[in-house]
Formats: sequence, structure tokens, C-alpha cells
Amino acid sequence: MAETKIEPIEQYGLSKKDRPKTLFSKVGIVGCGSVGQAIARIISCRGIEVVFIELSEDLIRQAIDSISCHLDMMIQRWGMTPGEKRSILSRIKGTLDYEEVSDCDLVIEAILSKSRDSSVEMRKEVFRKIEKHVSPETIIATNSTTLVITELSAELEHNERCVSLHFSTTSPDSGILEVARGLHTSDEAYEKVLTFGKLLSKVVIPVEESPGLISVRLLVVLINEACQILVENVATKEDIDLTLSSSLATKQGPFEMADRIGLDRVLRYMDNLYNEFGDIKYKANPIIKRLVRANQLGRKTGRGFYDYDVNGNRIRT
Repeated sequence: MAETKIEPIEQYGLSKKDRPKTLFSKVGIVGCGSVGQAIARIISCRGIEVVFIELSEDLIRQAIDSISCHLDMMIQRWGMTPGEKRSILSRIKGTLDYEEVSDCDLVIEAILSKSRDSSVEMRKEVFRKIEKHVSPETIIATNSTTLVITELSAELEHNERCVSLHFSTTSPDSGILEVARGLHTSDEAYEKVLTFGKLLSKVVIPVEESPGLISVRLLVVLINEACQILVENVATKEDIDLTLSSSLATKQGPFEMADRIGLDRVLRYMDNLYNEFGDIKYKANPIIKRLVRANQLGRKTGRGFYDYDVNGNRIRT
């Protein structure tokens, strides 16, 4: 009896190159501070693989630990199970190497900087490094609001795939996502990003390219005016916060928001908007400058407008 020859089935399947690919199967993030961590967590919760780039192994460990702690708090509030936490963390990887984002469908820049000039140059350099390692189809986005994507992507070879993609500064878990296209952004790239927002179950807010978009322009004016009310001794900061949070049904008042964002970041937003528009309403109140000079930046330093414990909880006296 002749021996039956069995041919391997793999040769009849689609090659790896020809297999259909999920539109967003892997997302890269450059910079994994507090906002970058929130973005990584939100994306991973939707079953998408995430790789983030940081400057050192210590920063990578800090980011992973911080994300893990946030997930633990969700478990304590019955928001997820330990098994779901393990699954989410398994999809998040930190690296020092830009080569790791080469197969990403979208790469989001979310770095921190101290001034507008350094911020623009740093982000441009990040964009160049990303473009060097990804395919021309990969979308490159910034989470910055006060810097416009047209300027940041101006020197790229394929700047038609660049967009501004902003997760809420005060609450990245909120249900909205602001998306702005630059002068060079293609319809295809823009539509893909709108789809990405929907995959995250976000309400996508399309905005015209403008420093500050909607959320930050409103936020900094609110914080500035709250500071002026405080300077004039109209009310205490506690009562100003209570008035806003109660009357407008916000979770936090302006001083609590500022401490959560980080006063150094708030000051940077204001400086960028003032430089862009020249409007006095964006000029930072001296209280904010004084606190930043004293390194009293809010929750992350343990003191801002209020004092905080090591877990970032406000100390009430």
C-alpha cells in the first residue's frame, strides 16, 4: 500500500503579508507620564496592544507600577476583576527603543516639557524619530493642545498622516476626545482617527486647528479667574471650589483641577496661549507663578493650592 503524502496546510493559507489586518491592533505612545499612563490604560482596556517609550528603565517601571495601582483602585471599587487587570497589563509594554513602534498603526506623542520653545523642538525631534521607524501609513498624533499639529509635523516627509488627538487633561477617562486636523492632514488619516475614537467608546469632538482647542482654552481662563477672586479676598479657595463644583455639577473646583493637572503644566498652557493670542485673559496669575517657583505643583509634589498625602489624597484640616 502506497504511503499517503500529507502536504503542510500552511502553504495554502494567506501569507503574513496578505492576511487581513485589524485597523488598530497596536498603538505606540511616546512619553508615559500621568497622561500617557492614562492613554495606555484606556487603549489596552479595549483589547489593543500598547507599547510606550520612556527615557529610562526606572521611568518604565514607575509607569507600569502607576498603571497597576490605578487598576487596583478600580478593583477595589468593583470596576474590574484581578483577571481583567492581568489581561490589561499583559498588553502594555515599555521600551527605550523607537524600533518597537515600527509595527504600530498609530503613535501618540505625549511628552512633557517646560517651555514652548523647548516643547516645539522636542516634539519635532520625537516626530522625526517616529517617522524614521514606522511605515508611511502609520498615523502620528500629538496629545498636546496648545501646540498645533501643522507646526509639529511641518518637517516630516509624510505629514499628511499627522493629527492632534487630545484626551481630556483633567479627566482622560471622560467620554470625549478632541480631534483636530492640520493643514496637511489627509481625509483618510482623519477618518481613521475618528474611527479610533469610536473604538475607545469616546464621543469624538471635531475641532478646527487652534491652540488650546476647546477644553484647555476654557480651563485656563477659569483657573485664572478663580485666582483673581482669591487675590481680591472675595472668598476662600475652599469656598470658590465648592461654589463651582456645586453650581456647575463638576467633580472638582478650579483649584482642585489645577492641582490635579499640575501647576507647572497649567502655567505652560497659559504661557503658550498668551504667546499665541496675546490676550491678557491667558496671562498667568502671579499666584500660579509663585507656586511653580516654589515647586508646589499640586498632587505630584504633595503641595499646591492644597496639601496631599503620599497617595495623592487631599489632606483636609
